[in-house]
Amino acid sequence: MKGMNASLELPVSPRHLVLESDPPLTDEEFEKLCFANDQFQLERTKEGKIEVNPLTGAFTGNANSVINYQLSAWWDTHGQGMVFDSSTGFVLPDTSIMAPDAAYIRETKAQQITEEDGQHFLRMCPDFVIELLSVSDSPAKTKRKMESWISNGAELGWLIDPYRKQVLVYGYGNDDARIETGPSVKGTGPVEGFTLDLNKVWRCYQPRR
Repeated sequence: MKGMNASLELPVSPRHLVLESDPPLTDEEFEKLCFANDQFQLERTKEGKIEVNPLTGAFTGNANSVINYQLSAWWDTHGQGMVFDSSTGFVLPDTSIMAPDAAYIRETKAQQITEEDGQHFLRMCPDFVIELLSVSDSPAKTKRKMESWISNGAELGWLIDPYRKQVLVYGYGNDDARIETGPSVKGTGPVEGFTLDLNKVWRCYQPRR
């Protein structure tokens, strides 16, 4: 992989593409690679492998917008902490660099972010994360990603599965995820008071004709 300013030239790819560099890219090199190739969503595993994630379909993109809107609307009621969308990278304690579909950090963490920090991937783990399963996602891989968020310090995580109309709720210190199947799911801990209307999310997957 030569030159961090060069665009990635990828062949027709399978559902999931993994790239490796020898030696592995540093945090700074990987960030430059991501910024130079923002048409791709890139993540880095703790082993240093670079994962190229596919673009989403229309229904998934619509649903993700609805989820982020609801989370942002809840934030607007108190203005504490910060909300992030799927384009934000986080450098985690295990050295992986991942991007959630939606995330929130408490005010105490938000106050630690300097002007310089705000121009780069954040070197912290979100307190709350949401992952939305898409057609191109492997359920097993996405569950492992959720477990990684929790093991790196996230207090609460929701894996939203629109195809089964359920939410897997992950919590720090809990071995197993809890399944929610109601019309909404209520936040606890860092997002106490936030309620996600799942019916609005499921509606994103209904054809209009």
